[in-house]
Amino acid sequence: MRGLLQMTLDLFGAPTEPAPAVAPVEVPAPDAGPAVPALPLADALADALAPANFSHPRASRQVMLGNARVAYEFTRAQRRTIGFVVGVEGLSVRAPRWVALRDVDTALQEKADWIVRKLDESRERQHRLDSTRIDWRDGATFDFLGEPVTVRLDPSHGFTDSGGAILDPGLPGTGEKVLRLALAGNASSTQVRDAAQAWLMRQARRIFTERLEHFAPRLGVRWNKLSLSNASTRWGSASADGNIRLHWRLVHFRMPVIDYVVAHELSHLRVMDHSPRFWETVESVVPDYHQLRRQLKEEQMPRWS
Repeated sequence: MRGLLQMTLDLFGAPTEPAPAVAPVEVPAPDAGPAVPALPLADALADALAPANFSHPRASRQVMLGNARVAYEFTRAQRRTIGFVVGVEGLSVRAPRWVALRDVDTALQEKADWIVRKLDESRERQHRLDSTRIDWRDGATFDFLGEPVTVRLDPSHGFTDSGGAILDPGLPGTGEKVLRLALAGNASSTQVRDAAQAWLMRQARRIFTERLEHFAPRLGVRWNKLSLSNASTRWGSASADGNIRLHWRLVHFRMPVIDYVVAHELSHLRVMDHSPRFWETVESVVPDYHQLRRQLKEEQMPRWS
């Protein structure tokens, strides 16, 4: 059976969601009247022992894996192994046409711990993403260069020289930054989001250009053109002709993280792979790139929609 299995791991790891704790039962003092428990022990135990539920939106089969009820998407395909994929929607299972369903069930049970752990991690990761969702309105907050910025709708000013937006650094010593947008107080969430995005993209182009000009001479390379990217899978890319693409949302991060990505892409103009020589090139201008690379992977990006 092991020869039939193929697992696809998540790109990003996350801690396993802890099991629900059993609520304590209150004990009355000798001279007090009877206390009412916040949650009866039987109910607490029932909640703790209740099976976890994971359901794929296109589920066609269901199975109990340990103490978890998993409804999963099942498809037949022209393949040689049984494949498990745990994604945002849940578990998907693909099997060769000649494999019996009982063999699929056996494979699921053999890998039950792995599947449930990955489902837990995916659910926890989704909860964290939902908690970072930006509510685009007056008072919305997001990070710019690693520091919080508050959005204020200010229709009394046109800001014509700054594209309808201006960053107010706030009072000295307070650290409070305010992005004032020339929008009416009843502007829709889409209008607020688009105005904030336009401002961030202008800042991204300015900052990225400055950092490219800073690192290119130190690496002994010449870049030709900067493009802002909105790719879902990579922060940047470089082509042999000197064209650099950088994701505009990098401006949410602190400047050292941006410097790492810029230096990374410029280093590809010298070494077009990820060999040891490439990483030595990056390290020559960003000595702590290991730490910054880890931060780029671990820090949570705000969710825009």
